[in-house]
Amino acid sequence: MNVKQMFIFGAIALAMLAFVFGPYIKNIGPGLKTNNNKEVTTNDGRPDPNIPEPQFRKDSELSFLAANKTDTLQQIDIEIVKDEEAVRQGLMYRKSMEENQGMLFIMPSMGPQSFWMKNTYIPLDILFINHNRQIVTIHKNTTPFSETGLPSTQNAQFIVEVNAGYCDKHGIKVGDFVKF
Repeated sequence: MNVKQMFIFGAIALAMLAFVFGPYIKNIGPGLKTNNNKEVTTNDGRPDPNIPEPQFRKDSELSFLAANKTDTLQQIDIEIVKDEEAVRQGLMYRKSMEENQGMLFIMPSMGPQSFWMKNTYIPLDILFINHNRQIVTIHKNTTPFSETGLPSTQNAQFIVEVNAGYCDKHGIKVGDFVKF
């Protein structure tokens, strides 16, 4: 076997090894790693800061109504997510959000719901809403990057995420309603 053939054979062998063992290689760069969800994180568990920030997409508007259902407390632009992958992504990797913006999650059915703040840079108020569109639970001023579950105290079908402090600033509380 001459040198040229050995070189070609070696290159093919390396390519085959990379193809076979590539998915098992954990370190993908200096100080970065990937997990089973294909999320790229730094060694301290934070998301890779080089991941492009998703941009807000206005899908509709949402109004917060007082418990009497007639007084409008506030209105925001919302990005609506309902498919499973978009729900898992949520506001991950977003580094900012305007005060009059939020994300509305539409779950397939009413039931126990729980969210977390993994890979989420901005603190949030998370509102759980039942099928009647009444707010049943609010988690205020959530901790960025936390993997602690934030469950609803009652069954919910909708979840709204807004910037932390939004509910206190605008007098939004459990028992109020949303309209979208």
